[in-house]
Amino acid sequence: MMLSGFFRLGVWQNFFRAWKSGYSGNLEGEGFTLGGVYVIGAGRQGVLLEHREKEFGDKVSLPAVLEAAEKIQPQAS
Repeated sequence: MMLSGFFRLGVWQNFFRAWKSGYSGNLEGEGFTLGGVYVIGAGRQGVLLEHREKEFGDKVSLPAVLEAAEKIQPQAS
C-alpha cells in the first residue's frame, strides 16, 4: 500500500478507532506490510477461513475465527 494507504478514509477510521480504545503500538517493524488470518483444518480439510487485510487496520471477525476453528476435525491416526 505504501504512501497511498495514508490517503484512504478507511485507514484513518481504523487508526482513530484503535486510538480511542487505548491501543498503542511500538512503531517498530515494517509498517507497510498488510497481514491476514488463516484457519487451516487437519489433513485434507484445507483452508477453513481466510482473511486478508485490504487496508491498514482491517480486523478479522472473532466469531468467524471461532466458527472455523470448531469445524476442525481431528485427523485419524
